[in-house]
Formats: sequence, structure tokens, C-alpha cells
Amino acid sequence: MAGSGPSLKQLHAHHAIHEGGRSGAIDKTEEVEELLAAKEYEVAKQAAEHLIDYWETRILSHAQAEEEGFYLEMAEQHPELKDAVIQLTRDHDIMRIIVEDVKEKLAKEGVTPDVLHQFHALITVNAIHSRDEERILLEEPGQ
Repeated sequence: MAGSGPSLKQLHAHHAIHEGGRSGAIDKTEEVEELLAAKEYEVAKQAAEHLIDYWETRILSHAQAEEEGFYLEMAEQHPELKDAVIQLTRDHDIMRIIVEDVKEKLAKEGVTPDVLHQFHALITVNAIHSRDEERILLEEPGQ
């Protein structure tokens, strides 16, 4: 099993990773909205495609790394956290499902209000997930 890096095990560093990802997603989502408001539909679609790529390469790749290392280590060291790790992994799955749904809708329909709602849903799910993950796995493991 590959171990997780030290930054995943330290609250302040892990929080910084989460905040950086979240703020980037918010900025890029606002950019899509501004382009849409300016009726720059094709550029808005390109920006939305870049936003999907950002979710996959920055946030969901971090989630995958957590699942393959950090979560496994935490569940091994603190068996009482096994259910919490399952729930946190489900959060990642929900984000992956939303990203896939957005990719399909964007390809078929372009940037629609529903696509924007889904991007906002991703931000919300990710924020709740990160808050819970930091609290459960970094602030109070084993308590």
C-alpha cells in the first residue's frame, strides 16, 4: 500500500489543499457565469470544459489520493473510523457522478442553467465533505 504524504496528515496543510481547490472552483465557476451573462456562449462552454478538467485533475485526483493512502491508513490506525471513511468516500463518489453528469449535459446542451446548478452543487458538496473530513480525520481521530 502506498502511504499518504505528510501534507495529508497535517490539518493546516490539508486544509490549505482543500481551500485552494475550492477557491479555484469558485473562481472558475464565476468565470463561466460571467461569460454566459455576456452571451459568449462558445467561450462559456470552453470555460465550463476547463472547469470540468479542473474538478477532475485538481479536486477528484486529490480525492483519489486520499482514498488510496490517507483513508486506508486512518481506518487501519483507528478502526472506529471505518464507517466515517466509507461516508467520506461516498462523498467523493457523489462528486464524480455530478462531474460525469455535467460532462454529458455540456456535450449535449452546452452551458445551461442546470449545468451551472450542478457546478454550484459540486462546490457545496465539496465544502461540506472537506469540513467533515478535517473534523473527523484530522481534528479528532480516535476520540
